Amino acid sequence: MRKLTIRREFIMEHSFHYMLMVNQSIFHKKLFDYLKPSDLTLGQPKVLDYLKDFDGMTQKDIAKACQIEPTSAAKVLQGMEEKGMIERRMLNGNRRSLHVFLTEKGRKLQKEVEDAFQALEREAFRGMEREEISRFMESFFTIYENLQRMGGQKDK
Repeated sequence: MRKLTIRREFIMEHSFHYMLMVNQSIFHKKLFDYLKPSDLTLGQPKVLDYLKDFDGMTQKDIAKACQIEPTSAAKVLQGMEEKGMIERRMLNGNRRSLHVFLTEKGRKLQKEVEDAFQALEREAFRGMEREEISRFMESFFTIYENLQRMGGQKDK
């Protein structure tokens, strides 16, 4: 079977959204190739990565930070809880909001996710100088800020 390759000229002629979608799709597929033995499902790597730095946050905070709908976050967290990756606990007697904590299994899987992200980023930036990567990340962050500021508005 012949591997499909896309010529550079073809890619460079296309829009930002096309490049963003294609790169996100490739990154996502390769991430799950790395993580295949872990049996993680869609959404779980992102939550594990977030909880690495923000263990003990509420489901609402996790949904917002991971850019997923609260109902989707609930399903992802339920699956993670069933697999023993997280536990939900009440803090200070407040029954209205449960806080999500990584278990030992969750911390082990989070490390696998972190290793996979680092390997993919090394490959993605291969051949680029540190300054070039820094400029790219600054520009990408500006795009993020612009899109966040835009909210749910449509371009007019």
